[in-house]
Amino acid sequence: MAERRMLIPDASHPITIALHPTRVEVRVGDRVVADTEAALALREASYPVVLYIPRADVDMAQLRASNHRSYCPYKGEAGYFDLPALGEAGAKAVWTYEAPYAAVAEIAGHLAFYPDRVTFVEHPAG
Repeated sequence: MAERRMLIPDASHPITIALHPTRVEVRVGDRVVADTEAALALREASYPVVLYIPRADVDMAQLRASNHRSYCPYKGEAGYFDLPALGEAGAKAVWTYEAPYAAVAEIAGHLAFYPDRVTFVEHPAG
C-alpha cells in the first residue's frame, strides 16, 4: 500500500475555518436532518465553502454508516454516511473526518453534506 502524503495548508493552498454566522438547517424534502447555530465554514483554496455541522446537531437516526472511505492530503481520511430518504442519490451524501490532521482539527466531530443532495436553509440572527 502506498504511503499517504500529508500536506500542510499554505499560501498556495489555504484552508480557513470559522464559525458560520447564521443558524443552518439541513433538509431532505420536508425532513430536518440537522439544525445548528454552531456550523463551521471551511474555505479551502478556490473550492466552494463547505459547512461542517456538529454531530450533536444532526439527527443521526436519519443516516446510515457507509463503508466508503476517501483521503485528502490536507484533512486526512474521511468516512461517509448514506441518507436513505434519498434512495440511491443518498449514497455517500454525508462525510466526516473523525481524526483530521492538526491543521483542520476543529472539524473533528462534525459532518458535511453534499449541497446537491440536500437543502441548506439559513436563518438570519435576530
